[in-house]
Amino acid sequence: MNNKIIAAGALLALSYSATVLADDTQGEFVSDWWHQSVNVVGSADTRFGPTIRNDVYLEYEAFAHKDWFDFYGYIDIPKSFGAGNGNDTGIWDKNGSPLFMEIEPRFSIDKLTGTDLSFGPFKEWYFANNYIYDMGPNSDNRQNTWFMGLGTDIDTHLPMSLSLNVYAKYQWENYGAANENSWDGYRFKVKYFVPLTQLWGGNLSYIGFTNFDWGSDLGDNDFADVNGRKARSSNSVASSHILSLNYTHWHYSFVARYFHNGGQWQDGAELNFGNGNFDVKSTGWGYYAVIGYNF
Repeated sequence: MNNKIIAAGALLALSYSATVLADDTQGEFVSDWWHQSVNVVGSADTRFGPTIRNDVYLEYEAFAHKDWFDFYGYIDIPKSFGAGNGNDTGIWDKNGSPLFMEIEPRFSIDKLTGTDLSFGPFKEWYFANNYIYDMGPNSDNRQNTWFMGLGTDIDTHLPMSLSLNVYAKYQWENYGAANENSWDGYRFKVKYFVPLTQLWGGNLSYIGFTNFDWGSDLGDNDFADVNGRKARSSNSVASSHILSLNYTHWHYSFVARYFHNGGQWQDGAELNFGNGNFDVKSTGWGYYAVIGYNF
């Protein structure tokens, strides 16, 4: 699964920084509500496919929250600088992807209907989406996935933000996998943001988000490995833990991400794609480092 992924979440922390520094930064950004940055991302040991990958790439990242519209998203240009390990392909490679995109638009049901649906700790409800697109050179190297469902923001009574989303998944292209063009599985996403302290003149924050994917038929329907075991999984987990240091325009992040059956590849399965047998290593930690400029 030829996936590239964000180093993830630095701009969520920027939302806190932008509030704190609002009086000092008026007019310094292109928009006062569409927060955006350009990042350089280095990744190591990412496990969204059957092989571990390292990469260095450019990324455009944005977030917004205005009236009934809530948004987070990014666009990656894989292998922008021609750097990566032997399993890594991107914009400069013959069969690499020139673009990987993920967006998470949410639309407030409360505000669009003019109805207060809050109760208990649930502050607001959303029609939630998570769309993923990998522009591979052909259908066998392309992903096109739409998660859709219900989201909510939680009142924690703490200096932190918390949101929950649950989705059903419609899978169009998926690198030639057996679940293409079908409803196939579900995702539960939890996201939280905790401002920590001021550090070196900036704002240090902790951001976390975890995707729990389950209920897919891929583990039952896709191909077996060379020893007759199933190579694919019907569930997977990706859990990201981010420390982000934010200034008015610059931000720096370190990310540790834990994968369990990353990309729905069964950890330990033995495969052969024509270059000899190898074991899938889809469970374990991957890491990212980010330097970004907010404009």
